[in-house]
Amino acid sequence: MYRYSLRKRVAIAFAVCVAVLSLAWGFAFFAALKLSEDRALARQLQRAAESYPSLTMNIRGYDEVGSLPESLREWAQTSPDEGVYEFEAEELHVAVVPIDSEQRHAFVVFDVAGIEAASSEDWWWLLVITGVVGTLGVLGFGLGVLVMRRAVAPVVQLAKVVADIDPEKLSAEDHKRIASSRFGDDEVGVLARTIEKTLERISAFVERERYFTGSASHELRTPITVIMGALELLEQSDLSKTDAKVVDRVRRATFEMKATIDMFLCLARETDDGLYDEQFSVMPLVSQAIDQQRHLLSGKSVDVEIDLIDVEIDDRSRPMANGHSQAFSIAVNNLVRNAFEHTLDGQGPITIHIKEHALFVTNQVSSDADEGHSLTEVSSSNGYGLGLGIVQRLCERNGWLFSLHADEARVAARLSW
Repeated sequence: MYRYSLRKRVAIAFAVCVAVLSLAWGFAFFAALKLSEDRALARQLQRAAESYPSLTMNIRGYDEVGSLPESLREWAQTSPDEGVYEFEAEELHVAVVPIDSEQRHAFVVFDVAGIEAASSEDWWWLLVITGVVGTLGVLGFGLGVLVMRRAVAPVVQLAKVVADIDPEKLSAEDHKRIASSRFGDDEVGVLARTIEKTLERISAFVERERYFTGSASHELRTPITVIMGALELLEQSDLSKTDAKVVDRVRRATFEMKATIDMFLCLARETDDGLYDEQFSVMPLVSQAIDQQRHLLSGKSVDVEIDLIDVEIDDRSRPMANGHSQAFSIAVNNLVRNAFEHTLDGQGPITIHIKEHALFVTNQVSSDADEGHSLTEVSSSNGYGLGLGIVQRLCERNGWLFSLHADEARVAARLSW
């Protein structure tokens, strides 16, 4: 489409613009000079014609100061240096020239009365010249914009194509619009080919992600389901206390493995059939998380307190949250599990405050919890479990806010929606 590279096209455009403007200004100045020359000669000839048949002499020479016009005598007596002088009031131009070695001077006087334009006429000429200069400037600016626009047109075209592409919803039409064959072999073509290859890689990655999550969801959950079913059958049989404890440990490990699989599959999905706009009740998911993680408190003298703040006691369906209910359940399970794991015997209670748009999980990590300590925000990887980093990502995907504050006495996690 284009024979030259973008750099060369810009350079050529700039050179063409400068050349055209230079020619325009050159012709304008040449025309002004010719017009001034013709105008001066025409006015001089007109003045001579008006005095015909006795022609007047505009240029005269004087050897003596006394022979000069009276208005110039006083000036001539000051022995002016050699050169050309102008007297605007008398409308005279005087040239001083040496005539001998005794430093005597002669005077050549040019009477320009009736030849030079009047002041009012000069203002009109200045206005005309200003208009011409302004017009040339506007035309030069327009020419520059036009030439540069043509030079960078491929870049603008590529930018518009890229701006209209939604990376989250790539289609076959998008690939046709960004096809590098539509652009030349210059820098823009290289950029278009790079973007085309990037979009192809993104599309292939999204396709692999969908295939992986679809296959992993079945292949990983099926054996977990089989194991959990076998454990239920074992629990119904007559087991000794030792075997029962082993089965219980296997059951908990299997459940944690299932939760981990659900967690990573939830994060891996690029799209999830619009489930991120689901509206669900918070309280049942909190109660389920407490029941599932309560085994972590076995052997500990720790109480769990649930407080509903600004929520009617008889309205157990509230509060409500928007987003992915499974992601919310995973996040709450992580927060509850961390609280249960890091609370030692006798350092309770663990409090769970539920408000209309926020959830607080607070646990004590020291017996000095009643003393005044300032809570400070910490990172999710500061010794409180890898799951908190996953909670942060789940919140970002659903538009929720997550923060963790800790001091020497307590840890407080906040999840708001």
